[in-house]
Amino acid sequence: MVGNGSNVVNALRAEQTGCLAVRAPKLLGDTPMLRDVGITATALSVLKTADAKPKTLRKVPEDVLANVFVHLREADAKKVDGETGRCGRVATATVPLAELPKVAEDEKVTYIEPGESLKDPVPLVLGTESTAPGTALRKVEEEGLHHDGKGVLVGIIDVQGFDFSHPDFLDSAGKTRFVRIWDQGGSARPSPEAYGYGAEFFDTQLNAAIAAASAVGAPAYEIERQSQIATGSHGTHVASIAAGNLGVARNAKLAGVLISLPEEDEERRKSFYDSTRIAHAVDYLLRVGEELGLPVSINVSLGTNGGAHDGSAAISRWIDAALATPGRAVCVAAGNAGQERALHAGDFGYVMGRIHSSGQIPAKGLTRDLELNVVGNGILDLSENELEVWYPAQDRFEVSLRPPGGAWIGPVGPGEFVENQQLPDGSMVSIYNEPYHPANGANILAVYLSPLLTKSGVVGIPAGTWTVRLRGAEVRDGNFHCWIERDDPRPLGPVGDREAWSFPSFFSETSNVDDSSISSLGCGRYVIAVANHDEAADQVNISSSEGPTRDGRTKPDVAAPGTEILAANGFSDESEAWVTMTGTSMASPFVCGVVALMLATEPKLTAAQIEAIIRRTAKPLPGTTYAWRKDSGFGVLDPKVCVLEASQIFNRKDKTV
Repeated sequence: MVGNGSNVVNALRAEQTGCLAVRAPKLLGDTPMLRDVGITATALSVLKTADAKPKTLRKVPEDVLANVFVHLREADAKKVDGETGRCGRVATATVPLAELPKVAEDEKVTYIEPGESLKDPVPLVLGTESTAPGTALRKVEEEGLHHDGKGVLVGIIDVQGFDFSHPDFLDSAGKTRFVRIWDQGGSARPSPEAYGYGAEFFDTQLNAAIAAASAVGAPAYEIERQSQIATGSHGTHVASIAAGNLGVARNAKLAGVLISLPEEDEERRKSFYDSTRIAHAVDYLLRVGEELGLPVSINVSLGTNGGAHDGSAAISRWIDAALATPGRAVCVAAGNAGQERALHAGDFGYVMGRIHSSGQIPAKGLTRDLELNVVGNGILDLSENELEVWYPAQDRFEVSLRPPGGAWIGPVGPGEFVENQQLPDGSMVSIYNEPYHPANGANILAVYLSPLLTKSGVVGIPAGTWTVRLRGAEVRDGNFHCWIERDDPRPLGPVGDREAWSFPSFFSETSNVDDSSISSLGCGRYVIAVANHDEAADQVNISSSEGPTRDGRTKPDVAAPGTEILAANGFSDESEAWVTMTGTSMASPFVCGVVALMLATEPKLTAAQIEAIIRRTAKPLPGTTYAWRKDSGFGVLDPKVCVLEASQIFNRKDKTV
């Protein structure tokens, strides 16, 4: 679908697609931003009719680059074109779209998987304060045990910048506890040698900026400037919870990786912000840990809904492979897609929650309809809307699609596809029905609703209810799961007399199934997926995403404090130095900090052992049992018992019979 789009189409698409970036200055200059493109008579006059056959380009675009995972036949295979990293039999590569067929045909390659777009984190921001939280708030104390995280590296992979000079990160000598920051979208410093992009800041440079700030008359973060320095920075808040001076691991060393997710659309079309960047970030932090001789606890409060939600995605396989070495752990926010209906008038939290559906087609010839809602009311949706349906290898489904008030498209049978078919209004539809996906052997149906993108005009996705009809062509099992790729609401500006948005489609209330909404990144076997515990109510926050995984595994693992969390307010003045936020983004770093305490107590712990200890020691919510629950996992994290259990895991007793 992407390869069948022109350079201009993909330059416009790159504003919202994380694995695409434009490299040619002329193409950037010649292609207007989506916000600057109107719906014009010229554009509408050249639209093709709905029954027109898709046009296949004679020349695949060369001026647009794609970030992909390349799955190899052998771990020691020679480098593929554009390779940027490797973990086992999975490599990352940055390749011009025109060169992707060549890479796919390489005998070393089994298949190629595009990087999944990462989305803006959307915690609920509740307000700022000048007063710091109490010193006892996140402090874990147990007599005779190591509880400050000394001897461990806490790594934070996040967005919006790290305020390294905030008081919550300064030691007694006024120096920052950040030993390294890799700004993947920056250019202020040389790149890490292993990757060749972004800017790497060392503690010596950061501390020099802190020392010079008074004389220069500017904050230290302006002297050593990252590409993102957002007030209320998400990354700063998360780092503060995990390992600030008033966080959990108060004496751990800190390292941050800033994913390039710029606010400006113009910068987004030049940047990569996809899951291959998470893979590089994890590897980078583990290398820093090796360099310092320290175990590493990593937090990722970013995510995506794409993929099979069974741990088979390339990024999940990459992280799981990296966690095979002892002294490493990765915590992941479960996501904020748990709400299924409005709680009161004007509550639209359910829009982010209705992302999953599932069911069963009992027999051949029977059908099941799914309803997707695309917003209207004057809003023009210029985002790519994606639905994935995963079903067992032993079945065969057909899929048909009906636009609002339109005619059916399809059926599209196994091994068939419709690519870039134009509707009467000008928008585009693509449908793929692929048996035996190479990652897991399951079958996948993918439906894409795409806006028309041209320099002379754009057409958004038709608003209303779209119907996806699944029909059993051959049924032995009949079960299916489907997810709408998360597309956080983001204004793009006025287009004509309407307001253009990147906006998520969502299932109708009758089609939505309120489970398995957990971020696909949280479906990895050895990552610790964390739900949001509302301590005041002693229940899981309504917005917290739920499990299980598509293959029935018990994720999330645990719940931790994530509601109304007070921590550092990045890049702000002293009167607003602290900010309160709510979300699984706040719960996950709490667990990351506790894991750092566990590793400080016992550095030889494996990720699997850490996960097992956290599951075993979790406390059930009131009125529940020790059984796993789809919202809270195995219960609420018990930091003290986790650390105590970690300290005793290798203290085996010899019992002679």
